[in-house]
Amino acid sequence: MHLPAILLCVLWSAVHAENLDDYELMYVNLDNEIDNGLHPTEDPTPCDCRREHSEWDKLFIMLEDSQMREGMLLQATDDVLRGELRGLRGELGRLTGSLEKPCTFAAPAEAGVAQVLDELLQASRDAGQRLARLEAGSSLGAVLEELRRTRADLRAVQGWAARRWLPAGCETAILFPMRSKKIFGSVHPATPMKLESFSACIWVKATDVLNKTILFSYGTKRNPYEIQLYLSYQSIVLVVGGEENKLVADTVISLGRWTHLCSTWNSEKGRVSLWVNGELVATAVGMASDHIIPEGGILQIGQEKNGCCVGGGFDETLAFSGRLTGFNIWDRVLGNEEIREMEGAESCHIRGNVVGWGVTEIQPHGGAQYIS
Repeated sequence: MHLPAILLCVLWSAVHAENLDDYELMYVNLDNEIDNGLHPTEDPTPCDCRREHSEWDKLFIMLEDSQMREGMLLQATDDVLRGELRGLRGELGRLTGSLEKPCTFAAPAEAGVAQVLDELLQASRDAGQRLARLEAGSSLGAVLEELRRTRADLRAVQGWAARRWLPAGCETAILFPMRSKKIFGSVHPATPMKLESFSACIWVKATDVLNKTILFSYGTKRNPYEIQLYLSYQSIVLVVGGEENKLVADTVISLGRWTHLCSTWNSEKGRVSLWVNGELVATAVGMASDHIIPEGGILQIGQEKNGCCVGGGFDETLAFSGRLTGFNIWDRVLGNEEIREMEGAESCHIRGNVVGWGVTEIQPHGGAQYIS
């Protein structure tokens, strides 16, 4: 009878010992894995991975903080007004109750009447003080007006920031990061460049200008200088039909600021003009009269056509560095009002019929790139 019990105890002991062995094996293996690993000797030095805010980051953080403070002030103003109105409503309710009390007595005593009158007088004083505070709260109107002016100022700052980045509602520009003979943009007009007159407009933000910094150039193998618009320090120069035909407008360009440039030319009388930010700055007659711009040439921005294949033999000193956008060419001379409109808020939505910004293919090369 005791034999089965003894066998059961022996069996349980064996199973328990096996489990202990497994546990010890697991524990030893875990220790071995730790021993074979890397032992940290000290806590890693904390690393501050936050990059320093740029001027633009600081500007927009300032705008967000201003808008947050404006919202908090409006909320606080609303809470104050609600609290004052609730308090005044309670005071008026108590006043109404006080006025009704004498009516509940058939023959009120003289002392009771005096007490009621005192309460009425005090309630009136309290209500007057409350109303005075609310009238003083008319200064809240001044606060709200100040908030409106602040909001308008914020919109103005945001508009200024947008103009500093991209002008006149333009969504993209081409960045020329440095002056290089390998960096330029090739333009592929949808219609031939055989022109007896033209208007060409472009937005420019230059970072550096030398004696001749090309904005755009159209040329053929026979004549690399059919059309050129370039900067010369603070001046702008238009060439038509050859380097001997130039129109110059002095001291009209500022580095680091967006400037809108337009040029026009007519073959019949050789009338040519230059416009800066919607204002006529130079004009002449008899320049390249009766000349016809031939088709079959190469049009590019940021470099000069030199008679070779596209991208070949460029001169680094002629290269443009900065940003260009809103490049358009028409096969006619635009009117004065049309040119002034080109400098307006919808500038980048007005497109030429020979080259239209955002429609005509313009390929950046050598590091030039589209930005938005």
